[in-house]
Amino acid sequence: MSRILIVDDDKIMNDALSRAIQRTGHEVECRGSIREGLDEVYSNQYDVVYLDVRMPDGDGLESLTKFRKAPSAPEIIIMTGYANSKGAEMAIKSGAWDYVRKPSSIKEMTLPLLRVLQYRKNKIESEKSVALNLDGIVCSSPSIKECIDVVARAANCDANVLITGETGTGKELFAWAIHKNSARANKNFVVVDCTVLPETLVESLLFGHEKGAFTGAATSKEGLIKQADGGTVFLDEVGELPLSVQKRFLRVLQEHHFRPVGGKTEIHSNFRLIAATNRNLEAMVEAKHFRKDLIYRLKSLHINLPPLNKRKEDIRELLTYYLAKLCENNNIAIKGYSPEFFEALQAYDWPGNVREFINTIESVVAESLDSPILVPYHLPVNIRICATQASIGDTQKPITPSSISYDDISASTLPTLKGYRENGLMALEKEYLEKLLAVTKGNVKQACQVSDLSRSRLYGLMKKYEITRK
Repeated sequence: MSRILIVDDDKIMNDALSRAIQRTGHEVECRGSIREGLDEVYSNQYDVVYLDVRMPDGDGLESLTKFRKAPSAPEIIIMTGYANSKGAEMAIKSGAWDYVRKPSSIKEMTLPLLRVLQYRKNKIESEKSVALNLDGIVCSSPSIKECIDVVARAANCDANVLITGETGTGKELFAWAIHKNSARANKNFVVVDCTVLPETLVESLLFGHEKGAFTGAATSKEGLIKQADGGTVFLDEVGELPLSVQKRFLRVLQEHHFRPVGGKTEIHSNFRLIAATNRNLEAMVEAKHFRKDLIYRLKSLHINLPPLNKRKEDIRELLTYYLAKLCENNNIAIKGYSPEFFEALQAYDWPGNVREFINTIESVVAESLDSPILVPYHLPVNIRICATQASIGDTQKPITPSSISYDDISASTLPTLKGYRENGLMALEKEYLEKLLAVTKGNVKQACQVSDLSRSRLYGLMKKYEITRK
C-alpha cells in the first residue's frame, strides 16, 4: 500500500480523486494550499504527490522542486485546468513524472499513478538488489541521489554516458563509479584528457599507428581505444575534441572497428564510452564547433552533476568523509571541528566545487597537525572573510586573496606569508598563461617560444589552472 498526497484547493476534485485512489487500496491525504502541502510532505512519508498549478498561495510549478526534495523524495504528477506547452516543458524539466489536464475522466487522472507506483516499486527493488561501490561519492542531497540512480542504471548496461557539470563537480569520480560497478570492472579504465591532446597526434594516440606511418613512428604503437578493449574509455572534456577527429570517432562508436594511422586493416575494440564536459555542447553545435550527431551517440544516458553551492546539505557529510580520510593518510587522530568552522564552510560559495572543497580540507589538515579541533582560523583567508561578511549580513561579492587590502583584514585573519605568497604567485601564473594563449591565439608552439616553457610544462600548467586553448 502506497501513500498519496493531493495538493489542490478544488474540494470536488479532491473528493473524486481521493475515492478513486482509495478504491485501488492506497492511502490518500488532501491539502488545500502549497504551504499545507509542503508541511505535510516534509512531516510524513509519501510516494506520490498530485500537485495543482494555480493555488491560492502560489504556483505549483514553482514549488515542484521543493516537493521533490522532501525526505521521501515523492514523484510529482502536475495537474492543471490551464494546460499549455510551456507549462508542460517546465514541469518535465523540473522532474515531474507527468503533466495532466483537468477536468479529465478519473481513469485518465489515475492512469499515471499506476505507472509511477510500478516504476517506484521496481526502482526500490533494484536499489535493494544492487549494492553500489560509491567510494568518494557523498550522496545525501536529492539532486545527487538522482545522479546515483543513473549510475546504477548505467552500471547494468553498456550504453554510452555523458556526464556534464561545472569544473570540480566530480565528473571523473562518477565515471569511475560506473566502471567499477559494471561487468567491465576487471578491465582497463582508460582516461583520455581531450584538453591536452596535441591536434597533430590525436588520431595516433586514440587509434594507434603502424611503424613508419609518420616521421618519428619508429615502431608500431597501440592506441588508447584498443587499450580499453573489454573495459571503459573515459573522454574527459570531450568538448575539446578536435572537430577533425569527431567524424572518425563517431564511426568508431557505431562500429567499434577502426584502422590505426598507416594501417591497412581494421581492428576491433569492445569498449564502453563515458564522456564528460563542462561546456554547453548544444551551444557548440550552433557555433559549428561540435557535431550534433556525435552528441546523440554520447548521450544515451545523461548525468548532470549540480555545483556544490546548489547542494550545501552535503557539506557536513563531505567534511566528515574527507576529514577522516585525510587524517588517516597523515597518520594522525581524526580531528573534530567547531560549529563556527562548519558555519564558515556553509557560508562560502565554493566556485571550484567539490575539488576546491577537498583541496581546502587537505590544506587545513596539513596546517593544523597539532590541533585536535578545527576552528575558522585554520581556513584560508578568503573563506574566513566570506564567513565574517555573512555573519554581519554583508552580501557583497566575496573577497579573493588577490584583492585583499590591509583595510579589509585584521591581525586575526591575516594569512601566513607563505600562504599569501603562494596564492599571489598562482594568480599571477594563471593571468600570465591566459594572456600568453590570447596573444598567441592558442598556438602551443609559439606560446612555448614566447614563454620559454617546454610543451609538457605548458600543458601541465594549463591543466593545473583549467585553461583551454580558444
